[in-house]
Amino acid sequence: MRKILTATIPLFFAAATMQGQNEAELPKYMTEEEKALMTHYSFPQNRGIETPPEFDNLRNMAEWEEIQALTITWRSYRRILKEIARAAKEETKVIIFCNDAAEVEAYLTTTQPAQQAWPAVSAFDNLENIDLVEAPTNSVWIRDYGANTVYGNRTDTLLLVDWIYNRPRPADDVIPSVLGEHLGYNVYTTTAAPYDLVNTGGNFMSDGQGTGFASELILAENAPGNPYNVTAKTEEDIDEIKAEFQGLSRFIKMTELPYDIISHIDMHMKILDEETLLVGEYPPGVADGPQINANIDYVVNNFTSYFGEDYRIIRIPMPDSPSGLWPDSSPLSGYYRTYANGVFVNKTFIYPSYREEYDTTAARIYEEALPGYNFVPIVADNQPELLIAAAGAIHCITHSVGVSDPLLIVHQRLKDTFDTENAYQVTAEIEHRSGIASAQLRYRTTGQSEFIAVEMSPAGGVDWTGLIPAQPEGTVIEYYVSAEAVSGKTQVRPIVAPEGTWKFKILGETVGTADIAHLDLRPAYPNPARDIVSIPVMAHRPAAVDVTINDLTGRVVQKVYSGEVYGDRRLSANVSGLAAGVYHVVLTSEGSRAAIPLMVTR
Repeated sequence: MRKILTATIPLFFAAATMQGQNEAELPKYMTEEEKALMTHYSFPQNRGIETPPEFDNLRNMAEWEEIQALTITWRSYRRILKEIARAAKEETKVIIFCNDAAEVEAYLTTTQPAQQAWPAVSAFDNLENIDLVEAPTNSVWIRDYGANTVYGNRTDTLLLVDWIYNRPRPADDVIPSVLGEHLGYNVYTTTAAPYDLVNTGGNFMSDGQGTGFASELILAENAPGNPYNVTAKTEEDIDEIKAEFQGLSRFIKMTELPYDIISHIDMHMKILDEETLLVGEYPPGVADGPQINANIDYVVNNFTSYFGEDYRIIRIPMPDSPSGLWPDSSPLSGYYRTYANGVFVNKTFIYPSYREEYDTTAARIYEEALPGYNFVPIVADNQPELLIAAAGAIHCITHSVGVSDPLLIVHQRLKDTFDTENAYQVTAEIEHRSGIASAQLRYRTTGQSEFIAVEMSPAGGVDWTGLIPAQPEGTVIEYYVSAEAVSGKTQVRPIVAPEGTWKFKILGETVGTADIAHLDLRPAYPNPARDIVSIPVMAHRPAAVDVTINDLTGRVVQKVYSGEVYGDRRLSANVSGLAAGVYHVVLTSEGSRAAIPLMVTR
């Protein structure tokens, strides 16, 4: 364990911050006092390199990649922070920014007794993998002001990228510089025109392959007349800054949600891998449910994953309060409870929990979506540490630093197939700065306990391929990819393999009517509809479908879609040309048929 003291911030703010360590914790949103302060506030300057990184092929790290450290800020919510550190230190170094290292050490090595709804929190046996870094801070929300890991030449030089934090919290705003000094990495900052960009980490996600996600908050905060006194920027300007500092080739922005007071996408969604989005789900018509659905429809209908195919959408519930309130029923009681606000820590995933009736469902969804991970739910809604009441959860109070020499493996999982005659080709992009010495595909079939190793071969560029032999109908195949770099570094993907793997099934040649269970045609919305209507189709395996709108006589009045669907697909139709009345949305697939009613109004 190391203890250092380092930070360079204006003396006035440093003194105020140090005095305020035991005062009420600042919420994730901006307080009224802070809003007033913004009229004469100046952001800290000269805290990093203010020009774009000089490297080629910049790549912003994805959160599921291997990390060397998890960072947290030691202020309020100390029981929660302690439990995060307890789980994370088994996987990686935990860097804790704090005012008094001795006080934190004492807290970690002491058992805290039960208090109100919180059970006792046991002492750490040791402080291995804990770095206590003494530095002034303003708040606990390090996701928003922490540094982002970016690699030059895709897997080569690690550097840190920092934006202007969208809060008048100067000590927080310089924490990336403290981190860079602590670990010995250059920090690049968007703090000087024309690159002066205001942003917040809770409103940014990356797939690690050049695509970023955010809400349109980033547009508003950098628009003409913005309250931060940064130069006005168009969407194209912002995209260019993201490209130059983080290597983004595509930056997807979604409409802000009406009841999320901070407009951070990490409060309702998470990218689980290059093609999978975990999305929070409210009951029909409740709170931000309609806008979340519209946003995901926009993404799915206008963009494809890195692999050029539809995104896989997995839904996870958004809980109400114990008294049944939602964010749209009471701002003070219907807090924005979310399970999506979790953090990857190598082979562990830490996420917020609330109460058993929802927790069991969330746990099942996570276990199915991320097999093999060690899951650590931490209560975010218990007195006296009501973290979620301050508009944030676990992801919001953590941030990651990638490893200095990532061995990157990217693979699109194989889908269920009817093919029982041809071998199944596994292709993976594998990269390391020293080059790749070898790669293996490891697989096993139903009933086997041991994995069979298949040497993969270079296939041009960074691609490596291997073959799984053809298997009979009904076989389930589990597999993963391992690789060794010229330097000797090794890695597997999924990172939890062999405990967690990809899997696919060999399907039968014929499909009976019972197999319509593989397809779920869900209620269209809005319904009644006047113009654009969304038609959700859930496909549990790839399936060829035809979707039409039929009148009550069965006549097709509009063709909606013909092609393959997989995962949670939201189809769109424009019914503005149809006469008012009752219709049916009809889905047919492989001899099976399903229909739902649709009312068109004028």
